[in-house]
Amino acid sequence: QVQLVESGGGLVQAGGSLRLSCAASGMLFSIDDMGWYRQAPGKQREWLADISTGGGTNYAGSVKGRFTISRDNAKNTAYLQMNSLIPEDTAVYYCKFNIRAMTTKGIIGGDYWGQGTQVTVSS
Repeated sequence: QVQLVESGGGLVQAGGSLRLSCAASGMLFSIDDMGWYRQAPGKQREWLADISTGGGTNYAGSVKGRFTISRDNAKNTAYLQMNSLIPEDTAVYYCKFNIRAMTTKGIIGGDYWGQGTQVTVSS
């Protein structure tokens, strides 16, 4: 069984910063790509950034230059440093890891999601 636990959300004023964390635990064989998404009320879930096992990163245009994704492979954790926050960044933020998990049927790969953490940016 694999679990992703997010932390670091909260309320911040426009222009402020937050750092989100997402830690994986359980029967992990390996973790490949790690990514962050968000979903604002009434909108579809939006991809923000991802990072490969080698550290290569990609960003959505809406956050490029303001958000930074990183990972600590020893801790099975991804981070999202969010700077220069604006009210439009208000949303529930989710992490998604591509994980190969150890199961009774062998090693099986798949995508796993965190539970989400609320980020609210006040104007």
